[in-house]
Amino acid sequence: MERGGLLERGPELAAAAHAVDELVAGAKAGGPGRGGILVYRGDAGIGKTALLAEIHRTARDRCTVLTARGGETLTSVPFHLTRQLLQPALDGLGADEVRQLFGDHFDLLAPALGIVPPSSDVPADPQGVLLGLARLLDRLADRLRDRPPVLLVDDVHWADAESLAWLDAFTRTRHDGRLPALVVLAHRPFVREPQGPGPSATLAALAGRAVLTLGLHALTSTATAALARDVLGEHADEPFCRELWTVTSGNPYETVELLAKARDRMLEPVAGSAGLLRDLGAGTRGGGLVARLEELGSGPTQLAWATAVLGTDSTPDLLVSLTGMDAKQVAEYTELLRAARIVTAPPTGRNGLAPVPVPPLEFTHPLIATAVYGSVPPARRTAMHGQAAWVLSRAGHGPAAVSRHLLEVHPDDDQDVVSKLRAAAVEHLAVGAPDAARRCLERALIEPPGPDTYARVLYELGCSSLLTAPAATVGHLRSALELPGLDDDLRIDATFRLTQALAHNNQLQEAARTAAVEHARTPPGTGRRRLQAAHFMYEGFQAAEADGPDRSRRLAELTAGFTGADNSERALITVRGFDAMMRGEPAAEVVRLCDRALVDGAPARGLSWTDQEWGFEIPSLTGIAYAFADRPDRAESLFTEAVRAFEISGWSGAHLAFAHTLLGLVHRRRGNLPRAQHHLEEGLRLADRVGDGLPVHWDTACLLIDTLIARGRTAEARAVADRYSFGPPWPGAIVLPDGPSVLGRLLLAEGRVEEAVSTLEGAAEALTVRGRHHIVWAPWPLDLARALAPTDPDRAARIAHEAHAHAERLGTHTALGEALRCLALFADPSESRRLLERAVEHLAASPSRYEEARARLALAHATGSAEALAEATALAATCGVDPLAPEAVTARVSSHPPE
Repeated sequence: MERGGLLERGPELAAAAHAVDELVAGAKAGGPGRGGILVYRGDAGIGKTALLAEIHRTARDRCTVLTARGGETLTSVPFHLTRQLLQPALDGLGADEVRQLFGDHFDLLAPALGIVPPSSDVPADPQGVLLGLARLLDRLADRLRDRPPVLLVDDVHWADAESLAWLDAFTRTRHDGRLPALVVLAHRPFVREPQGPGPSATLAALAGRAVLTLGLHALTSTATAALARDVLGEHADEPFCRELWTVTSGNPYETVELLAKARDRMLEPVAGSAGLLRDLGAGTRGGGLVARLEELGSGPTQLAWATAVLGTDSTPDLLVSLTGMDAKQVAEYTELLRAARIVTAPPTGRNGLAPVPVPPLEFTHPLIATAVYGSVPPARRTAMHGQAAWVLSRAGHGPAAVSRHLLEVHPDDDQDVVSKLRAAAVEHLAVGAPDAARRCLERALIEPPGPDTYARVLYELGCSSLLTAPAATVGHLRSALELPGLDDDLRIDATFRLTQALAHNNQLQEAARTAAVEHARTPPGTGRRRLQAAHFMYEGFQAAEADGPDRSRRLAELTAGFTGADNSERALITVRGFDAMMRGEPAAEVVRLCDRALVDGAPARGLSWTDQEWGFEIPSLTGIAYAFADRPDRAESLFTEAVRAFEISGWSGAHLAFAHTLLGLVHRRRGNLPRAQHHLEEGLRLADRVGDGLPVHWDTACLLIDTLIARGRTAEARAVADRYSFGPPWPGAIVLPDGPSVLGRLLLAEGRVEEAVSTLEGAAEALTVRGRHHIVWAPWPLDLARALAPTDPDRAARIAHEAHAHAERLGTHTALGEALRCLALFADPSESRRLLERAVEHLAASPSRYEEARARLALAHATGSAEALAEATALAATCGVDPLAPEAVTARVSSHPPE
């Protein structure tokens, strides 16, 4: 026998011992974690479970060992493995200690772990739950630093998708690959390489980050002979041992089972008995194992079937209820199954005076579980799943636990099944498992629901996939709207959510059209105004539209008499204020509209950042309009609350990314460039975890590029542009700020003047026809004028004068200062100084410190004042401009934008 009593597993056990040693040493040193991922891969029966058991035995004296095992029939149970791993560790803590570990997210995370039922029916953000659980494991590992955690996960190829995603989130967030825990995964080889997203792809990604991946191989003939002599005696001869190896192909599980049968039959381990091994070995797997089970009689067979169906719920009480046996029969048949090595022996005894609860019955090996489950006649198996659902429900288990069995029963027009599946979907959504909810609702549709509820189930199915699969949501909600069964309020909500899904699917034009069609047939009132808000919002979000000025006129006429009496009026006033900002209307009017859309300076109840009825877009538009109306103070108040609200609610994906982007906008407008860069880079980091090519990627990359140019870091700006493919083809939605304007600015900073002129002229054409003249949100005229000044000064001057006219209408100090600084390029020296003095005066009164620094630099060079130049350079430095940037920037002021 080799290390740990396992044959030919020395390298595998040595790798685990080294990993445990590193983990313990790192924990004692108090520095960064020295854990990681260790993967064992091998066929069924190759010894993965025995290997993990030996790792458990050797690590338990120094580490906190947490174990879990995937189940072939349990892949649809969300967070099944996560609960197995974390619940035992949390059970050993007091209530206050558990609350401390969860921090502010107990209500979000505890339901996912099955500690408490969901506190509400509001869907939890899946990304927030995953990241919250990852942080929980981090904090648990820190608490267990004296005995650092080792996570042993067997049969991870049968893990539920949510648990795999959690392990992925926990191990992916560290760039150095060092973890505060050791994660050991054992799984069977992939049948084929994973194609597209899904559990197999997540498992492959986890394995790809492993410190070491070891393949387990069959036992050699020498090891097989050693095992035979250990079990049957040293007199086992070579022909017998070689035949044993041939029959089992060196598979450890089959070898051990065959030797146990040979011992039970008192087979003499000599050449004369070798011919009996092949027939004897047939009973260790597949049909032979089933025949062996049937030999025990109908009672044990029925009990084994029930155990296979119930899985981890196979407690004696539930087995009694499902089989119809009494407790004595269950105990008797359990002993027969145990003696036949089909199930394990449950532990017995007492913990002090209290009896130890009898754990669920388990099969001795997953191969047996698979064979037994497959041996149940299909019709009988389906019926047993239906009975199991009834038994679990009667025993007090919730809809989510029952749904696993309802997914397996035949459709039978049973409205009780539909009701239970819908309730299970609510529970799944509340713990952050939308895919599990989707499976329940899709199965409910097959039942099918009655005519009065069919449309409602389609609506619920559409809502369940809104954030994860907008294309599927579109189909479900459209189908729901085509059927009877939705009352007026639900129909309005379904339409609004449909427009959201279309917008998320980059179908803004269709979103606007859908809202317009439905609001035309909706009676006047709050519901109609809700749809009108969606219509005008998604029309305004489009990068191009047929008649933008007419839409703006209709929106202004609609909202002219609104006072903000209810949320529908406030939402439309918000959309009107944002549109007015984009058009360059007087900032005072924009601020007045934004103020009217709020209640005491904050979003009204029902229009908050995490509100499910209206979405986060409404408060976002208010803050953005404030930021470009020279009121970044009010914008910052809103956006800071957005970050707080999203973090408390566990919305850690695109929502939180966008909140950081908006804070980056505020600091960019204030001229705090390093802080702006920090928030924008955090926004991109969060967005990257969600996916690629999201709308938030465009906005955040655009603002970050603009910020880096302002800091004098053109090469970094170009790297961001290349990394996120910033440039044509542009998305169907507008970019914040105007994307082509910022790209033109980048090209100018790189000295690519002709390309910049072409890009800026494209921006001018697209925005002018829509009547959008905000020269700070879309600064193309300022940069185009500078770019054309050396080659076409007359045209450049006309563009600068037009920009100044728009700035005067807008009326903000930032816009006026920027426009005057641009005009100074086309005036004689004395007039230029006067214009620059006015520009400095305006910008000093604005919140825009960076733009003020640029104007002061230009004025210092125009006057030749060394003192003014020093002051301007110092101001630029406080804004975060790199030390060499101000001098170089100002030297190019006549031909390039001084970013």
